[in-house]
Amino acid sequence: MLYPSVDSMKAKIDSKYILVTLASKRAREIQEVGNKLLPVYKAKKDVGKALEEIVAGALTKTTQDESIIYEDEI
Repeated sequence: MLYPSVDSMKAKIDSKYILVTLASKRAREIQEVGNKLLPVYKAKKDVGKALEEIVAGALTKTTQDESIIYEDEI
């Protein structure tokens, strides 16, 4: 992958595992809902669009609410 570069994404999100998870969830949201955070994208695919949003600063990670209990944690 040439754009966006891995270094530019690592500057925004320090963990590559969080980066992959965030991008995949956002790509799924773009695919299903279609709400876009940037006016113009270079990428044609949803994963590329999600990565562009991360580099642009339009998409950031949030801390998880510790009080939420997920179904797979029971």
